[in-house]
Amino acid sequence: MKIIRPFVFCSCVFVFLLGWQTAQTNAQTQTNDPAQQKQVAENINGEKVETAIANDKNPSGAAEKINNPSSFENINSLARVGVQSGQTLPLSLNEAIRKALENNNDIEVARTDVRFQETQLRSLLGTYDLFFGVTPTYSRNSSTGSKATNDFRLNAGFDKSFERGGGSINTFSNNNRTGRNSPNNPASNQTAALGTSSNTTYFSNLGVNYTQPLFRNRAIDNTRRQIKIQRKRLQQSDADFRRQTIGIIARVQNSYWDLVFSLRDQQNRLANLNLARENLRQIEAKINAGVSAPLARSEVATELANREGDVLLSTQQVSITENNLKTLLLRDPNAPEWLQSLVPTDKPVFSDEPILVESALKDAMDNRPELSRLRLQTEINRIDINYFKNQTKPRIDLNSTFSLSGLSLGNQTVAAGTTTPLFSSPSNLLLLQTINENRAAINTLLPTANRLPLVDNPQVAVTGLPNYLNGGTFQSLRNLFRTDAPSYSVGLSFEFPLRNRTAEANLAGARIQQEQVQAQTRAQEQTVIAEVRNAVQAAETSRQRVLTARRARESAELQLEGERKLFEVGRSTTFLLFQRENALTNARNAEIRAETDYNKALSDVQRVTSTTFRSNNIEINSPMDDK
Repeated sequence: MKIIRPFVFCSCVFVFLLGWQTAQTNAQTQTNDPAQQKQVAENINGEKVETAIANDKNPSGAAEKINNPSSFENINSLARVGVQSGQTLPLSLNEAIRKALENNNDIEVARTDVRFQETQLRSLLGTYDLFFGVTPTYSRNSSTGSKATNDFRLNAGFDKSFERGGGSINTFSNNNRTGRNSPNNPASNQTAALGTSSNTTYFSNLGVNYTQPLFRNRAIDNTRRQIKIQRKRLQQSDADFRRQTIGIIARVQNSYWDLVFSLRDQQNRLANLNLARENLRQIEAKINAGVSAPLARSEVATELANREGDVLLSTQQVSITENNLKTLLLRDPNAPEWLQSLVPTDKPVFSDEPILVESALKDAMDNRPELSRLRLQTEINRIDINYFKNQTKPRIDLNSTFSLSGLSLGNQTVAAGTTTPLFSSPSNLLLLQTINENRAAINTLLPTANRLPLVDNPQVAVTGLPNYLNGGTFQSLRNLFRTDAPSYSVGLSFEFPLRNRTAEANLAGARIQQEQVQAQTRAQEQTVIAEVRNAVQAAETSRQRVLTARRARESAELQLEGERKLFEVGRSTTFLLFQRENALTNARNAEIRAETDYNKALSDVQRVTSTTFRSNNIEINSPMDDK
């Protein structure tokens, strides 16, 4: 027993001396190795510290700069490029979607395409507008040996085509005024016996023409075909607009949750950096107390620099995701919102209920704009088939006309009861004179009893014009409705194609296109089914990832708590403590990543099933109704 006690005492002295020598060696290595000090300085503060070490003859001065925790405090005031500090813009997901619907340029392009297709449809419908036409014409005709004739015509009418039945109607009103320059003309003399010396005639005509196809072009013609097709194209443009809008909303949702993750990741990285700062302060206290070796300071400083780099990278990712979201929300590249920081106010949602793939498939088949577009294309192809089949028929049209005529002979200038020679025109008087001269010559050769009598030019009494013929243009218009001079006609026109290869070829081409559209529809349906299944699977996987990430984060918190207690009593190392802290940070990031991925998966399910509008309470007004 007496022998053991001196042995124990000597052993304790030996261990104390060995520890004291090791501490002195570590201190000399820490302060006297410029290369090692230079490497640590580069990892933390870059060139400035490196230059200080190279120029300072006292390495301990550089070590003080490295060991100073204030060297890492500047990370708290880290600013992002192009964003003014202090200017924040709180933003919920619904507000982001609303801004995108109002300002997104891609949505505006799709919206203008719908409006353009509406104008095209209105242009085609203008074919059935009522058209009014008027044609005033003045003509002067002259020939050798006669006076010039002045003719003034005023023709007007309405034209209208009917969408139902393919018929067309034309109403016409023709008014003609004809007269000669001199009253001493045959036309004037011919009307003298009627009690007028006017040389002007007024003629009016009012009627209607109606043409009705009976075979070809009765059920459908090219105009009605184009209108029906344009209605379908308008609906297709609306489907394209909905598809584009759904895609933009999905991108907004994804960018929003990416920004949420980036900000949470930045917070976690910054919290992890603050833990490293606290560890550095604790190590400094232990070194000053002589409990820890100075080498422990370098280990903490290295970890501190690594975590500072993680914060810088996370800040860069915040800028990237924020700019992506602003690109979707802002119309003007010079908008003041580019200088503001977006602060998402919505938290990721989570539901324990899985998504039913059968319900998702039904929604997709009913709502997907791509399938709606192909269904509309099938209807367009059916319209073409009906039209080209109709064009193979012979053409039989019914043509009918009904008209009323009115006439007036100008204003009366000879009073009733006045007498006038029966023959008054120069030509008639010359003819009468020639006849009498010939008879007189013949009578010289005949006995008195057989002589021919001379032709007299008796005086006749002028009875005067009827009142309904006395007047000008307005009188002829009034005479239209006397109903004593109606005219009508009914007829058929036939056109029989002998071969009609054009219509038959067009019909065959339309049927080929029908088969093509059917194949495209089947392919698109398969694509939709695959997209829905993949999206539902991604949502379910993300839901399970959230649950596992939560368990992993809870375990990492317990492990860090236990490791910190061991470190405080000296039963753990700084290296193990840093591992636990980094593991907790990664677990927290994995949890928020799983939550944001789950929300992104939900938005993708909305996109592939085209339930985005319903899920986000968005109402899209459709264009012109298909009447």
